[in-house]
Amino acid sequence: DLPVVADAEKISRPYIDSTIKITTNYYNPKDDEETQKNSLIFYENTYLPSTGIDYQSDYDFDVVSILDGIVITVKEDQILGKIVEIKHNNNIISSYQSLSEVLVNEGDEVKQGTLIGKSGTSNIQKNMGSHLHFELTIDSKTVDPEEYYDKELGQL
Repeated sequence: DLPVVADAEKISRPYIDSTIKITTNYYNPKDDEETQKNSLIFYENTYLPSTGIDYQSDYDFDVVSILDGIVITVKEDQILGKIVEIKHNNNIISSYQSLSEVLVNEGDEVKQGTLIGKSGTSNIQKNMGSHLHFELTIDSKTVDPEEYYDKELGQL
């Protein structure tokens, strides 16, 4: 028998390794004071609210696409490091920053789980070591990625 309804696509994490930990949270003004403190980035004597999540490990780790999509940006930024942006269905854009290695090119079509690069470092957070700064934008609004993992696209 063939299934009548296909499994709905769910947003997955941008890494596979289960030992990865969060070192900087997404800044939400509604969070408690302690979470807000862990959501600030200190750069050039200024505290900046984090617009994404920093995932860290003691070693470089594989970074994968959270959904099927098209690579719309591959660039190197002096402050943020190597960056890949992928456009997905439902007006979703995922941004993978601080990469040490990029394995995709602009215009590439990627599937969920496709290896797009390796974690790395950036000048904005030199002391963090190997990490991924990950941002998620839905309908042109930056959101907390942790609130969207495992959600079906139809739930957005």
